[in-house]
Amino acid sequence: MRSLLTILVCGLFTFACSLAATCPASESPALRVATFECDVTPPLGHRLTVEPLASVEQPLAAKGIVLDDGPARYVLCAIDWCILSNDCHLKFRRKAAVAAGTKVENVCVQTVHQHTAPIVDADAAVLLMKDKNPPKLLSTTPEFIERVSDRLAEAVKQSLARLEPFDMIGTGQAKVDRVASSRRVPRANGKVFTRWSWTKNAKLRAAPEGDIDPYLKTITLAKGDKPLVRLHYYAVHPQSRYGDGRASIDFVGLAREAVQKKEGVFQVYFTGCCGDVTVGKYNDRTFASRDRFTRRVQKAMEAAIASTRMVPAEGLHWRCVPLSMPPRTDKGHTEADLRAEMADTKVKPHIRGRAARWIMFMQRHDRPIDVATLRIGNVYILHLPGEPFVDFQLYAQKLRPNDFVAVAGYGDGGPCYICTEAAFAEGGYEPSASSVKPESEAIFREAIRQTLKD
Repeated sequence: MRSLLTILVCGLFTFACSLAATCPASESPALRVATFECDVTPPLGHRLTVEPLASVEQPLAAKGIVLDDGPARYVLCAIDWCILSNDCHLKFRRKAAVAAGTKVENVCVQTVHQHTAPIVDADAAVLLMKDKNPPKLLSTTPEFIERVSDRLAEAVKQSLARLEPFDMIGTGQAKVDRVASSRRVPRANGKVFTRWSWTKNAKLRAAPEGDIDPYLKTITLAKGDKPLVRLHYYAVHPQSRYGDGRASIDFVGLAREAVQKKEGVFQVYFTGCCGDVTVGKYNDRTFASRDRFTRRVQKAMEAAIASTRMVPAEGLHWRCVPLSMPPRTDKGHTEADLRAEMADTKVKPHIRGRAARWIMFMQRHDRPIDVATLRIGNVYILHLPGEPFVDFQLYAQKLRPNDFVAVAGYGDGGPCYICTEAAFAEGGYEPSASSVKPESEAIFREAIRQTLKD
């Protein structure tokens, strides 16, 4: 009897060990991914960056992924808009979070920042329209925002039925040839010249590229050897030409879609930290220039894909830290100054709109902005607000020199330009267009450091 009992116990123990060795439940939960996309093109007559929309060259899209590891879900989204700010940005995240069945802290929404696309802040638009002499151009309306944010939420919700396992993650990078250049060209007196996105000034065109991140980084999620989605990251203002009433995805969007069509794999593009990086050195504002930029970015995407190294995907690790940067209160940036600018009919409509956005940022600045990082193995994806200088992207990469760090800027647009403190003394365009104080640099760096910690 004892012998029979011993055999039975040993048999059960052997079976349990075998089950533990083979059962997926004993391993990390399966990782799954789904892609989503929806149209976010505004109606004709709605304002783009500076002018009303007159024609649609290419539809604008919101593209992204939902990630699921069992216990939680995460949403990464890139929208073909110029800026999405303040509570309006939060509305998109909240609706996407509900649709995905997750927390708002687990949702990152970035804009690609094309200038042939709208600047979106419905609350600022309402504030502007309350003025007795509002701009004649139609701005973003709350009704439009509700429709588009609902459309995005529905796309996220529908994608859940298409969640599929992935077990591999790949990373690759390639230099982009003759696209990016610093907007800030040093002068002998310690100040800077501004090299806009296009210029006829031969000296500025001839000046060196300056401080940029020349690499386009690509992250691939795959099931075995089958790629399911590719995420691209590159730091340059995607601004070849604008102001002529076209809705366009510009050269980065054109490259993204060309690679998707050629490869048959879903592609998402995120713009990195390029508050001070444009195409000004190489751009003459012609469609021929845009075509050249498109080919060069597409070539870099394909080279990054070709160089991709695949490894098993480990679990998803998400870290979200709060960021509070003090709004500016110096001359020209007080609420009284901004309200005066907003009401001045002699001021250009898009500048009046910017004043309204800055007022909205002042009124909600005590609600922290989320800075979030997704980690899969040694791959880190950092999501930042505003228009940060490229220096912050390079800083993030230096914090983890042995890992693959991809950076997406242009989350909540409330802070506008996030500059180095030194830039305020150097002058140039970016500090004049920042809504946060110079000491925000140290605060911003600390938030980056915290979210990239192990």
